[in-house]
Amino acid sequence: MSSENERSEDPGGGAPEQLALIRETVRKAKVPRAKPRTWRGAALAKELPVARVLVNKGVLHLDQYFDYAVPEELDADAQPGVRVRVRFGAGARNVRGGRREGGGLIDGFLVERLAESDYPGALAALANVVSPEPVLGPELLALSRAVADRYAGSLADVLQLAVPPRNGRAEAKPSPEPLPPPPAPAAGSWERYAQGPAFLRALAEGGAPRAVWTALPGPHWPEEIARAMAATLASGRGALVVVPDGRAAGRVDAALTELLGRGRHALLTADSGPEKRYREWLAVRRGSVRAVVGTRAAMFAPVADLGLVAVWDDGDSSHSDDNAPFPHVREVLELRAAYGRCAFLLGGTNCTVEAAQLVESGWALPLRADREQLRMAAPLVRTVGDGELARDGAARAARLPSLAWQTVRDGLREGPVLVQVPRRGYAPRLACERCREPARCRHCAGPLQAPDQRDLDCAWCGRAETAWHCVACGGGRLRAQIVGARRTAEELGRAFPAVPVRTSGRDHILDSVPDVPALVVSTPGAEPVAEGGYAAALLLDGWAMVGRPDLRAGEEALRRWTAAASLVRGQPEGGTVLIVAEPTLRPVQALVRWDPVGHARRELAERAELGFPPVSRMASVTGSPEALAAFLTAAELPPDAEVLGPVPAPGAEPGRPRRPGDAPPGESWERALLRVPPGSGAALAAALKAAQAARLARGSGEQVRIRVDPPDIG
Repeated sequence: MSSENERSEDPGGGAPEQLALIRETVRKAKVPRAKPRTWRGAALAKELPVARVLVNKGVLHLDQYFDYAVPEELDADAQPGVRVRVRFGAGARNVRGGRREGGGLIDGFLVERLAESDYPGALAALANVVSPEPVLGPELLALSRAVADRYAGSLADVLQLAVPPRNGRAEAKPSPEPLPPPPAPAAGSWERYAQGPAFLRALAEGGAPRAVWTALPGPHWPEEIARAMAATLASGRGALVVVPDGRAAGRVDAALTELLGRGRHALLTADSGPEKRYREWLAVRRGSVRAVVGTRAAMFAPVADLGLVAVWDDGDSSHSDDNAPFPHVREVLELRAAYGRCAFLLGGTNCTVEAAQLVESGWALPLRADREQLRMAAPLVRTVGDGELARDGAARAARLPSLAWQTVRDGLREGPVLVQVPRRGYAPRLACERCREPARCRHCAGPLQAPDQRDLDCAWCGRAETAWHCVACGGGRLRAQIVGARRTAEELGRAFPAVPVRTSGRDHILDSVPDVPALVVSTPGAEPVAEGGYAAALLLDGWAMVGRPDLRAGEEALRRWTAAASLVRGQPEGGTVLIVAEPTLRPVQALVRWDPVGHARRELAERAELGFPPVSRMASVTGSPEALAAFLTAAELPPDAEVLGPVPAPGAEPGRPRRPGDAPPGESWERALLRVPPGSGAALAAALKAAQAARLARGSGEQVRIRVDPPDIG
């Protein structure tokens, strides 16, 4: 008789009996069934039954490890470095059967397994192992802890930046087998540098040289980086290079592929997409590839047997992370070089003040070409200042000097011409009208400002200035340092109607342009590469870049100018750069001489005299006036700490999205700068971290934002 006939004779009659039988069978079971929600009654692992876990709670007062019990069923997968899920916040009273229960599920990383816990109370059990793939190794954990301590942040926040989100499909695919080390490359264009071949030989022989590399202008730097990486791979070690953006990463990727072929390196950029990027990251973590080229997040890439860390163009703002605790690529790679005892290469066509300090302190050695090589690679640089603009009728009518028209006309006969115009939002700072020396506060040397266009005060400490005079020439009149052309593309298009005009900026950035006559109008940092180089370049509105209200205004202006001028053909090939700015300004003189190192050294000497970063360490604390005052009162700052301010914090500009650190809409925040001399930076970071942790533990509602080594301090 079929089961259908049985059910037809007694509809529904057997269901209650079957359910009762199932319940009775479960009650009589000798071993209770383990529930993944609490693992109540489940046996624990026989060996190392305690798991030390870092929970993903990015708050400072919970910046510690927590112990959990390891159920026997999770024993094999619960290995150090894997992602886990745990219950957090149950409280000590919610204990059943000697095991803590309750709390919300939260992600975390299993750091280590222990035989017993030093916590005297009951432990909760691991909820589950998300994946048996170990993603957090001891070296990455130690680096992340060092970064968190340096920037007064939490370890969980750093790991959010260091370990990419999991992708199941990428994790399920095996990584390729590692290739044998390649042969050491030839020096190639490194021959142009006096110490270039010796640097490559040291890498190939397993050495750990540290160098600050001032690259020659031109298209060769991606190939030179690729050769340095290949030399490191030839020694059996790994190499890591971090560049500012995806365009630069693509150029190094292409150079490395041409030099070594495919399969020897990974490309880690946001443009790759989450699955591909995680697959590449896993190949690095598993040791399948030992070379990485990437953007900012790649600074934490877990390269095996790391032999070289390199950063290109460390002055680019893209190297400073916008997420807490706001680490900078240069500083992170310095930590990796020091802890891992590997080679370090900081390169760029410009030289930052931090790079000059590394050389000045002896931590790194300079790597530069002689003047003869520089004259062959660099274009001719010419200037147009206030005097020429005042006497030039074309400049008064069309807002471009006659020399600019002539430079464009001559350049278009040979190829494309680049025109660099500062983007909107470059606000001027005040300077002496006679000699253009920046106006600074007598008390803290901060920049002076005139918010109401009348009274002067300091942007750092807020003190009023009633009797300012120039310390350089004695003048008593100020001016806003901004002049230049705003309708550049429009005016040039009218003047050269038969020539195509291409634009590259925030909304649409061009990667490259062909070697044909064209006008390319670009904002700083968005300049496309021209095939064969540009015939000429115009650098307009120089005042807007030098006159920004920032300590790094001159350094940043020179960096932008050298980056654009490096795309122009060398002087022997007729390459010409025209900059519209006062020739007496220090950054303009450095560009004309093509001497970014000398400019950086002079800036470093002045900052040492005035106590500016990087000679000193500085942190900014921002929040509402009440919260900021309470924080500064409670913080146990080092005895040699100096508090500058507080002053009103700049808010978001109308029509622009709110950036991290901007005050919420309708609120007015204040900012204080904390400055300490060399040697007290670690104590300052520890004091700020302790004060913030205590504040969060008390449940203080108002937000206070801390940023150690802020990139812009006014």
